[in-house]
Amino acid sequence: MSVDQNTSRMTPVTSEEELREIVKPPPKAIAEKAIDHIDPQSRLFIEASPFLLLATVDDKGNVDVSPRGDPPGSVLVLDDRTLAIADRRGNRRLDSMRNILRRPKVATLFVVPGVSETLRVNGHAVIVRDAPFFERMTVQGSTPQLAIVLTVEELFLHCAKAFLRSSLWNPQSWPDRATIPSAGRLVKSQTGSRIPESVFNAGLNLDARRNQY
Repeated sequence: MSVDQNTSRMTPVTSEEELREIVKPPPKAIAEKAIDHIDPQSRLFIEASPFLLLATVDDKGNVDVSPRGDPPGSVLVLDDRTLAIADRRGNRRLDSMRNILRRPKVATLFVVPGVSETLRVNGHAVIVRDAPFFERMTVQGSTPQLAIVLTVEELFLHCAKAFLRSSLWNPQSWPDRATIPSAGRLVKSQTGSRIPESVFNAGLNLDARRNQY
């Protein structure tokens, strides 16, 4: 494999001292903004969020980030230190779950549509197969078989800059869908399959409609 000139000429940063020569330390208020509990306003933000990203790490240090979506209020705030996240139907790889069994430290990022700020919640996770709150997680008549219970160790707000720079919530910035590879085309590219793109798309669309809960 040939080496791209762009990567062959990179200058890596190898220490925090070198990093801080480029990016100066933040003000004290920002450096120490994390709290170890769910304050009342953060609770409202979590309860309004229909989407979060869950980051986990396996025993070899490999990182996984998994999208999680449900109607607002589906992530339960059990108390000011504890969240419960329902596990819904997916691809059954169980990447996040297997990682939590090995390394229970996780990170989450809560997103609210149209809101450019996000909320980071990090902590210690356990997987539970039954609990009194499972019935509260029922959606469309389906009660989850598993849930992730997160004990909060670090919580703080991310500012709006990333969403403003990306214009994520501005429909005028969105690409023409026809220019983006379909799910079926991506699967064909990643697997080298000879199955037609249309067959993959039909199967994936059917699964997405029928197996949400």
